[in-house]
This record gives sequence, structure tokens and C-alpha cells, in this order.
Amino acid sequence: MLSDNIKRGVERAPNLSLLYALGYTKEELEKPIIGVVSSYNEIVPGHMHLDKITQAVKDGIRAAGGTPVMFPAIAVCDGIAMGHIGMKYSLVTRDLIADSTEAMAIAHQFDGLVMIPNCDKNVPGLLMAAARVNIPTIFCSGGPMLAGHLRDGRRTCLSHMFEAVGAYHAGTLDEAGVEEYTENACPSCGSCSGMYTANSMNCLTEAIGMALRGNGSIPAPWSARLRLAKHTGMKIMELVERNIQPRDILTAAAFHNAETVDMALGCSTNTMLHLPAIAHEAGVDIDLAAANAISAKTPNLCHLAPAGDTFMEDLDRAGGVYAVMAELTKKGLLDTSLITATGKTVAENLAGVQNLDPEIIRPIDNPYSQNGGIAVLRGNLAPDGCVVKQSAVAPEMMVHEGPARVFDSEDDAIAAIYARKINPGDVVVIRYEGPKGGPGMREMLNPTSAIVGMGLGSSVALITDGRFSGATRGAAIGHVSPEAASGGNIALVREGDIIAIDIPNCSVVLKVSDEELAARRAAWVCPPPKVTTGYLARYAKLVSSADKGAILEA
Repeated sequence: MLSDNIKRGVERAPNLSLLYALGYTKEELEKPIIGVVSSYNEIVPGHMHLDKITQAVKDGIRAAGGTPVMFPAIAVCDGIAMGHIGMKYSLVTRDLIADSTEAMAIAHQFDGLVMIPNCDKNVPGLLMAAARVNIPTIFCSGGPMLAGHLRDGRRTCLSHMFEAVGAYHAGTLDEAGVEEYTENACPSCGSCSGMYTANSMNCLTEAIGMALRGNGSIPAPWSARLRLAKHTGMKIMELVERNIQPRDILTAAAFHNAETVDMALGCSTNTMLHLPAIAHEAGVDIDLAAANAISAKTPNLCHLAPAGDTFMEDLDRAGGVYAVMAELTKKGLLDTSLITATGKTVAENLAGVQNLDPEIIRPIDNPYSQNGGIAVLRGNLAPDGCVVKQSAVAPEMMVHEGPARVFDSEDDAIAAIYARKINPGDVVVIRYEGPKGGPGMREMLNPTSAIVGMGLGSSVALITDGRFSGATRGAAIGHVSPEAASGGNIALVREGDIIAIDIPNCSVVLKVSDEELAARRAAWVCPPPKVTTGYLARYAKLVSSADKGAILEA
């Protein structure tokens, strides 16, 4: 056992004395020691109940003959951090989480790990740590929030809440209406109820093989979530006994499976940042352009919010992620030979799984579209690519051409949108919000929701080197690479330039001649850094471009 390095032999007696100081008995320390990485805190709704999940995991570990030891991981609530300087600290926590978990796991020589995440950067950060540390590991997330209900019976969620603010500024919703959404959009603990980033990543823990069935979809308040946690605690002991390690699971084929399920579910565009970063830690290369090849042969089977009016609890009732995977296997779109954290192969996991509601999970022969939920666009505006959640784009905006309305920050763009200075047909460009330029690559849920809420969702596009919340819908194109702060062509766009967007053909073009762009580049001067001290300043010096997953480079 790895933990022998801290508890066996005379040379380790000083180490052992400190374990005794914690109150552990000789009998407990003779068993495998399992690190339980709990992301519990009292500021994130998706994490407020993780103390209960943590206790259930520990109960499962003890029942299966192990000794659980809990240590914490941080997490930011993107919704609370949205729209102010706090959002600069969201993506950057992914690396803090990975680094701190690596440090704790290796310093204390755990025999296995159970990761208990839930929200946006917490899940990929812990997956990165799992791949890096590479000792037997399994995930048990906190689960999704239930959908809210308005007085008239309509169901609602966080994305509606942000759009309600836009409707208020457009004069189509009064303060009482906003208040009704405020009180009802988020009715329980859990990660917000649509197919936003947190739920996307939790679903992909199943698809990639790092969690038990239901991890992505069982609602947070349900007792089934506690039973899942106990079974996860039991399962880690099997993984330790069989020495099944994350890199045995996180293979190139497993990432291909995850991207395929991503396309079928219509996941958040943030998965295009996180999957490459996780793969990097596992020693696997993911080419962003490969997403289009996967999308071209993967039908989109789900329209969960914000793409549609169904929610995570509906996906769970229909059979969850495994039911989606079972549909995909009918066309041979998944590698079912792969080992997973269940201790079984994908094929064994999916044996007997059925799609219980073809209205929630479309059958493979009757999809919402023949292509997957995400597209990677290229052109002179984004030579290294940019990303759009095409399953949440209005049909009339799949091809669009219009004048650029250029803003050097999210704040300036929001002010213009609320001042009704954006017109139908415009293409809003928000730059210097990328990984380096932000720094931290803020999510743009506020401007996209304002556009939709003010009735412009079917006539205005938004392009940015920042990123979007999974709750974003509309012609919202993010992750433009290279970013403005690195001298990408998005830095050279001027007010009124024509931008042509063709999502079906994966194209985004700035209609300016090469000669004119060269002249503009010669005159371009990068603005001074927005942040010059602290963690964000260090992050900006190390972070790569979005097309590489915004990983930190030495």
C-alpha cells in the first residue's frame, strides 16, 4: 500500500505518531487509507449539501474495509461571481484545485481517492488531479438542482433568471416579474438545473468512465444521491484492490467517447476547454478540430435547458447518461471495450439499459439534428478556432452577416446593450477577455442573456475571446484563438467591419483584406495588463490559448 510510506516500520514511527494524534487507531491504520476530497462550502448552492455526500462516501468506504480521510477542495459559484471582477477568478481555480489536490494526495500517500465535486471548474480540476496523481480514483458529484416553478406552473431555471434582467431593461418585464424569477429560479441545493457546465462535466464523468451510473443526473436532494455516494465509497475499495488507475481509464478512446456523448447531450462549450486540459494531464492529445469530425457523425439527442424546456431531472427519469450512451451504441459510435471505474467495461455497464422517454432522449434514428451540439469555427477571425453551442442557436442565426460592434471589455458591452445601442443584425465583438487578456477568460452570460432578454436573440450574434456559461443560448461564439491580448486578429476588428458567420460550414470570417489587416497589425499596440499583482497576474504569464484548453505552461 502507498500508505505504508507513512505508517510502516521504525523509520516511519514519527509519521505514525502524528496519525495517532488525529485519533486513528492501529486497526484503522492497518486498512487502506482513502483520501476523500470534499468540495463542501457554504457559498455555492451546488456544494452546500456536500457534507452529507461526504459522510455517505465515508460510510461506504468503511463498510468495504477502508479508512476514509477527508480533505477539502475549493469551488467558485459562477453564478454569484458573474458580471463583476469575481468571474476572473472562476476558470483560474481549475488549476488551483488540481495543484492543491495533487499536493495533498502525494504528501499524504493515500491508497486511493474519492473526488466529491459538483460545480463548473471543480469537476475538471479534480479530473486533472486524478490523471496527474494516478492512484485509484472515482468520482461522486453532488448532483443537479431541481427545476423551479413559477406561479403559472411554468418551470424555470438560472438561465431564465439572467434573461429576465434583459427583459426588464427592454421594458417587457416589471420588477415584480423579476422578483418572481429571483425567488423561484433556484429552488434547491445542487448544480443549476439545465445542461450547463457543471452538469455537462458531471455527465461526462460517466461517459469517460470515472463515475458510477447516475452521477451526472440524479438530483441533489434525492436520497438516491446518498445511496450513490455510499456505493461509490464501496467501489473505491475494489479499484484499490485491482489497482485500476485513472490513466487506465482516461485513454484516447475514452476521451473520444466523452466528446461523442458531449455532442449527443448538447453540453456546454466549456467542455471544449476542460476535456483538452484533462487529456493533457493524462498524456493524451486532443485536437480541437477533431470535435467537428465527431459532431458530423454524432446526432444531437437532447435539448435540455438552455437549448430546450427540459431539465436534468427529466434526463435522469429518462435513463440518464447511460441511456444516451445506449442510443449511441446502436450506430457503433462508442468504444464499448474500455474499462471504467465501475470495474467493468462500457459494454457491461450498458447491458440492459433502455431509453425510458424518447421525448427527452431522442432515439438515434429521430434526433434533433444529425450533427452534434457543438461546432468549432475557423477563419481569419479565429485561425486557431472558436466554439459555438450550435444546438442552442436559433435556425435563422446559423448563417449571419453583419457589422461589428466592438468592445474592449464585457462591462462596456453590457452598458451598450442595456442602453439599447445594439441593433438587429449587429455582431457584438467583446475582446481582451481571453485567458491572458482577462485575465481569466470571464464567462459572458450577462451580455448573451441581455441580448436574448431584450428580444435580439434571433438577430444579433456575439463573438468573444472570452467564454460562455453553459446557460448561454443564441449565436454566441467564444474561445476565439489567438486571443486579442496575444495579437489575434480579433484585436484588429474595427467598428462597422462586416463579419460573416456560417455555422453549418464551420466558418467565421472578418471581411477585411489581408493588406488592410497587415496595416492594422503594424499600428496595433497591446493594451497594458488589466491585473498586475497576485494570482491573476501570475496566471496570465503562464496560461496557454483557449484552443489548447487554457492550460498552464511552464
